[in-house]
Amino acid sequence: MKIVLASSSPRRIELLRNLNLQFDVVPSNFEENINLSNPVELVKNFAYNKALDVESRVQKDSLIIAADTIVYKDGEVLGKPKDEIDAYRMLKLLSGQKHEVYTGLSLIYNGKVINDYECTYVYFKNLSDEEIKYYINTNEPFDKAGAYAIQGYGSIFVEKIEGCYFNVVGLPISKLYDNIKRMGINILKGE
Repeated sequence: MKIVLASSSPRRIELLRNLNLQFDVVPSNFEENINLSNPVELVKNFAYNKALDVESRVQKDSLIIAADTIVYKDGEVLGKPKDEIDAYRMLKLLSGQKHEVYTGLSLIYNGKVINDYECTYVYFKNLSDEEIKYYINTNEPFDKAGAYAIQGYGSIFVEKIEGCYFNVVGLPISKLYDNIKRMGINILKGE
């Protein structure tokens, strides 16, 4: 059995490598278009469509792992910021507030599909304009949902979290492991 990660995200690649798994990276060509307001349905839909796209391009006995992460605050999906102004707006919205991070997780293996999600609550400190501008100047916000990286400089803004830390990074590892076991695969033994 071959494991395929349907993502070129450096964070997801690193998290899987930390599990000592052998896997191929096959990025999805699925075009994300935010047309659902329900964050759970949105991330599950994106993850599933990414997995389907990659399934058509890999050998048949591959375990495909796809994920999609969004930040959600007050009914708004915060994807990756378009520019500095958008990053500032997002960080200002999150400042001193609680928000949700959702990751859709989709696995496909030998015709079986598991489509799941994880939600984590993240609490931000109050951020000054100076702190926000400094952070934007690090360039870290620009390829991150919600304009921050909990595993990077953005960690200084996080007061606390409720839920899975790895979900905020982009791949809920414990949920992934449980769903791989549900597929009948034991990654501890490599079976």
